[in-house]
Amino acid sequence: MNSPTVPDPVKIAALYRFRRLVRPEALRAPLAAFCARHGIRGTLIVAPEGINGTVAGPDAGVDALLAYLERDAGLGDLEVKFSRAGKMPFLRMKVRLKREIVTMGVEAVDPVEEAGTYVEPAEWNRLIDDPDTVVIDTRNDYEVSLGTFANALDPATRRFRDFPAWAEAHRDAFRGRKVAIFCTGGIRCEKATAYMKSIGIEEVFHLKGGILKYLEEIPAEASRWRGECFVFDERVSVGHGLAQGEASLCRACRHPLSGQDRGSPGFVEGVSCPHCADKRSAADRARYAERQRQVELADSRGFGPHLGQRENGNA
Repeated sequence: MNSPTVPDPVKIAALYRFRRLVRPEALRAPLAAFCARHGIRGTLIVAPEGINGTVAGPDAGVDALLAYLERDAGLGDLEVKFSRAGKMPFLRMKVRLKREIVTMGVEAVDPVEEAGTYVEPAEWNRLIDDPDTVVIDTRNDYEVSLGTFANALDPATRRFRDFPAWAEAHRDAFRGRKVAIFCTGGIRCEKATAYMKSIGIEEVFHLKGGILKYLEEIPAEASRWRGECFVFDERVSVGHGLAQGEASLCRACRHPLSGQDRGSPGFVEGVSCPHCADKRSAADRARYAERQRQVELADSRGFGPHLGQRENGNA
C-alpha cells in the first residue's frame, strides 16, 4: 500500500494588488518585522499604486501575512498564486519602497481604473486560438527565452519600461483587432492593457493570474504553453502543475539557462554562460571562479547557502 504523498514544506505566494496607498512608506517597517517573526523570506514592493511580490515560508506564516495585508494594511482582494518547494527559495527578506510596483515609467497609466478585460485560464485557449487575436508576451527577453505561448509576439524588451515604446511603434497593426496580453503573474498585464487602451486600442484582454495560474489549472495535454516559465526565485523556472523546471541561473549574469545553454562551450558553472562569456574580463572570471569555489566548499562542509542569508542567520 502506497503511503500518502507529503507536500513540500515551503509555501510560496506570488501576490499583487493595484490599490492607491496614501502613505506606502508606513507599511515598510511593520511588514519587515511581521515577516521576520513568521519565518518568511522573499521580496515585497510597496508603492503609491499598491503592492507586489513573492514570499515563501511555513504555511501558517504565509497565511498570516496574507491575512495581515488584507485586514490591517488595507489591501483586500489580493491576487495570489500559490506553489510549493522542497526548500526555501529565497536567501533573505526585503521590503522595498518604489514609485511603481512594476516599473513602466508612464505616469498617466491607471491600472486601477483602466485595465483591460480579464480572461480566466479556462477561456484563454479559445481567445488566443482565434486568428483575429494578436497575442503579446509582455515579459523581458530573458524570460521569453525559456518559454512562451504558441504564436505569441515577443517585443524583445530588456525591461518592462521598454514596452510602451514598442507598443506605440506597432499601434497601427493592433487597431481593430483583439489584443491578448500575458505575463508571469498578471501584474504587468494589467498595466500593459491600461497603456494599450490609453493609446487607442479598444479590445484588450489579459490572462487573469498570468502564466502561473494557467500552468496551475490547464493540463499539459490541453495547453498552448511551450517550454518553462521563468520565476524570480531560486527555483528559476516552473512547468505545468507549477512543478519546478529544469532551468538554472548563471551566477555571473543572472540569465536563465536551459539544458542546451549548459551544454555550450561558453558555460562554466558559476563563472560564465553563452550569454555573458564574451562580455566578462579575465579578472571578472577569476573572481567568479573563486566565489564558485567557496560555494562548493561551503556545500561540501554542510554549511548551507554561501551566498546571502544562511538558515539560522539574519537578513
